[in-house]
Amino acid sequence: LQARSGGRGVLLSGASGVRPGKVVVVGGGIAGLNACRVAAGVGAEVTIMDINPIRLRYLSDLLGGRVTTVMSNRATLDEEVTNCDLVIGAVLVPGARTPRLISAKMVARMRRGAAIVDLSIDQGGIAETSAPTTHARPTFIRNGVVHYCVTNMPAMVPHTSTYALTNATLTYALEIADHGILGAGLHNPAIRHGLNTFDGHVVHPAVAQALKMKPHSPWE
Repeated sequence: LQARSGGRGVLLSGASGVRPGKVVVVGGGIAGLNACRVAAGVGAEVTIMDINPIRLRYLSDLLGGRVTTVMSNRATLDEEVTNCDLVIGAVLVPGARTPRLISAKMVARMRRGAAIVDLSIDQGGIAETSAPTTHARPTFIRNGVVHYCVTNMPAMVPHTSTYALTNATLTYALEIADHGILGAGLHNPAIRHGLNTFDGHVVHPAVAQALKMKPHSPWE
């Protein structure tokens, strides 16, 4: 959002006598929740959108009313996105491509110098105007909107992210090492549902659908 990057020159926290910036987070999962915490923590006006009312109720309780929760549909998404300073795309469909919820027409109606941070870019991106970028050249401007679409964002902090990833995955790796992928998957639904390919076949239904292939389960 800084002017030197082509942004609106908005400070998210605002200042004395100046309104804070408005942030819209699309997707109420882990990434969306943490984006809300950071944005609310710096004093921004934050709205989070999701299609699950139970999840929105949970987020509202968890964040203590510091954010506004809005059910996501075509009308509300258009209204929120075109009237904010920063959009954070945090939608994830496990194993499948991220739906393009933000059209190029919506981006064109956004405020000049507004920004999109597309956390979903590793799965294809939430906006039609998104395209992968790198840490060396992280942003580009399209339709007057700054896009930050860096793939593998955790690589910016490799020490912390490596330990965090290892903490989350090591138990699965040990289980696979002890029992093999088929044995581990047979007894652990998380491993079974996380397997994408096996023995030359696509296993995960969402991956198969994205590739227009038929899934083959090695456990049947």
